[in-house]
Amino acid sequence: MFRTQANSLKFKPENGLAVIGLGRIGVYEPRGAYQVIFEYMEPKGIGGLQVAFEKLKQKLSDEGLFDARNKIPLPVLPKKISIVTSPTGAAIRDFIKVAHRRFANLPLEVVPVSVQGERSPGEIIHAIRMLNDLGATDVIVLARGGGSIEDLCAFNDEQVARAIHASGIPVVSAVGHETDFTIADFVADLRTPTPSAAAEIVIPDKNELQQRLVELNQKLYRMTNITLKLLNNNLVGLSSRIVHPQRRLQDMRLRLDDYFMRLTSTIKDGMVRKKERMTYNQNMLNHLSPANMVTTLKAHLIGRQHTMVACMHQIVREGRTAVAGNVSMLDALNPMAILQRGYSITRTRSDGAIVRSAKNVQIDQSLHILLGKGELTVTVTEREIESDRSGLEK
Repeated sequence: MFRTQANSLKFKPENGLAVIGLGRIGVYEPRGAYQVIFEYMEPKGIGGLQVAFEKLKQKLSDEGLFDARNKIPLPVLPKKISIVTSPTGAAIRDFIKVAHRRFANLPLEVVPVSVQGERSPGEIIHAIRMLNDLGATDVIVLARGGGSIEDLCAFNDEQVARAIHASGIPVVSAVGHETDFTIADFVADLRTPTPSAAAEIVIPDKNELQQRLVELNQKLYRMTNITLKLLNNNLVGLSSRIVHPQRRLQDMRLRLDDYFMRLTSTIKDGMVRKKERMTYNQNMLNHLSPANMVTTLKAHLIGRQHTMVACMHQIVREGRTAVAGNVSMLDALNPMAILQRGYSITRTRSDGAIVRSAKNVQIDQSLHILLGKGELTVTVTEREIESDRSGLEK
């Protein structure tokens, strides 16, 4: 199959797939091989349109065009309904018949389009876009009777599906019979099996609405009566509590006099308490006056001064006594005074060491003797040493 014919196929040929095709036999002369050159091909047992339908359905489903969150709810009571369909078909007659029975004076608008053939997809797309641009209708019903998959080809068109999805006005799909499904059914905001069923669902029953309106009116009347009775009872209760303005003025005068007396008494009591507080504070200030404190401190200072002078005299006397005692002791311990009593101090002439024992001197050693008056230099010619065992030694 050549590229141009292959691009027009509604399915993708795969190895092992059984197909039915239309073509011609050709011969490839360089190899002497026979071949079949196909002009058309479709899967065996299932039409090409059905394959294209399933392929497009899967594609749009993956893009989210069938998601419930994208569906627009229908109005409870539409002001105007536009039916996009063939003006001569049975679908519009069935729709109008049901609409007249359910709500005779509801405005209906027929937008004529071709529902079959090559022009049908473009006309349907144009009608949906035109109604959205005008914005004068509440519901768009896309209607057509049943038929084969070839007859419903316009409602399986990808661009028609995208136009339905892009519509800001809710679109109701009323295409075919109960067993017929199209791409438009899945994309539309509501799918109905037939145009008559679409009219039953989209158009409310006027008699039911009127009956409901009567019931609501009666309920409103009852609720209004109950509310009026409650308000009347409240009014009676409030009226009994209303006091004449003159009496209110008298009560207010009495209350004002009472407030004035209480205010005067409060002010007087406050002034008395403040005066007592001021007197107390003045006495405290007098008691804590710096002059009183200076006098007290001055007397204390004089007393301390006398005490300090007496202590100083006592310290001086004690110091003089101590000094005299120390002088006497120094005089008693003065070596010169001892020498005056006949004692002497003997020193070696070599180093001036005091001689305390005869053992420390030698015969013929020169000694220096300090007397009470004068000094002597002597030479040892004899010595006596005290012995522990035999008495004296010479």
